[in-house]
Amino acid sequence: MKQLFFRFALPLLTFSPLFGAAQQNFKLITLDPGHFHAALVQKIMYPEVDPNVHVYAEAGNDLQLHLDRIKGYNNRIDNPTKWNQVVYEGKDFFQKMISERKGNVVVLAGNNRLKTNYILSAVQNGFNVFADKPMAINKVGFEQLKKAFQVANEKKLQLYDIMTERYEITTILQRALSMEPTVFGTLEKGSPDNPSVTKESVHHFYKYVSGAVLTRPAWFFDVSQEGEGIVDVTTHLVDLIQWECFPEKIIDYKKDINILNATSWNTSISPGDFTLVTKEKEIPGYLKNNIDKNGNIQVLCNGEFNYTINGVHAKVSVIWNYKAPEGTGDTHYSLMRGTKSSLIIKQGKEENFKPTLYVETKEPNAAFENQLLSAINKINKTYPGISMKKNGNGWEIMIPDQYKESHETHFARVMEKYLSYLKNNNMPSWEIPNMIAKYYTTTAAREKANQSK
Repeated sequence: MKQLFFRFALPLLTFSPLFGAAQQNFKLITLDPGHFHAALVQKIMYPEVDPNVHVYAEAGNDLQLHLDRIKGYNNRIDNPTKWNQVVYEGKDFFQKMISERKGNVVVLAGNNRLKTNYILSAVQNGFNVFADKPMAINKVGFEQLKKAFQVANEKKLQLYDIMTERYEITTILQRALSMEPTVFGTLEKGSPDNPSVTKESVHHFYKYVSGAVLTRPAWFFDVSQEGEGIVDVTTHLVDLIQWECFPEKIIDYKKDINILNATSWNTSISPGDFTLVTKEKEIPGYLKNNIDKNGNIQVLCNGEFNYTINGVHAKVSVIWNYKAPEGTGDTHYSLMRGTKSSLIIKQGKEENFKPTLYVETKEPNAAFENQLLSAINKINKTYPGISMKKNGNGWEIMIPDQYKESHETHFARVMEKYLSYLKNNNMPSWEIPNMIAKYYTTTAAREKANQSK
């Protein structure tokens, strides 16, 4: 990409003569949208955000799918949005975005091979950036990302990634209970064979989003563009380990992270399944080298690694299948093992494939039950209606449906948090070093996995 010149960022505050006071005025720019997450950011309206959104991309299927999703939100019966998409199509879309400066927040969710360069160039040119994960997919990208954070700090810009899983209620409650010493004790150190923290995620290429079967871009199956599985979905898992195990603590990746072992493996996609989920009639040339002797595409989208963070042993794994069995979907498993109890999120058949939080202890006596009840009552001050039910292994935490928001809804939650950081300039001091630590962890695990092949 050409060296791009710098201009001052558009101001975050504009003055309204009508009201006679400063008002927030955030103007979104959607850059090269290739992933459906770019649209989910706009599934609702925000009072602080201008409804005119400028979109810059090359003409093509990725762009059209994005615009169709926004149109669907605008035309829905219940709570329709009122976005006005102002589109520029052309190969020079990035340069055009820089020269026109139609907004002050760049939203990025698309081709991950290009994303890190977009991030760095955007902040160098004075734009705030709200980016989907992963912000880096390899060691080179990690170094670029570190530079981007440095530049953003110098220019007083906000660079932030979209960590939706922090807003899932069972994860919120797992974190809250882990901070209750009378219930959880302290986090075990664990071992490589018996880590004290485990995060596992199962995803599917064929899935429903906003009520329709998701069309995946063909490049999603090219790990040189999408990123290997070990650096993609694992971003969420590593983030949750940091966020839950060491709340509001700064992680120094140079001292606190040690990758012990890592491995990755393929998922086989038949030509028919590829066509069904991409709507592409032919397999693109860039995927030809990934086709096996049976004509199936081999996608390096699965990964697993063990590491230590502040001396605590953790394990992360992600698996991609083509399609979930009927009545199921993406699943999540999470274990935090303390000296007094284990906090476990399961999402299997017994849970009707809904995330469910359990508390298990070696001594499920009346004294412990009273301590757990006290902790639940404390949580009820923030989340009224949370309760507990005894089962064979301990207790299930009962959560009212009002707190069970969809994954799609969580994008709005992250956007609202990001907008508050922009308005108040109050991003916590731990967020940036911990984002850097997170992407060091995933990219270093990828390096380790590739070395082991």
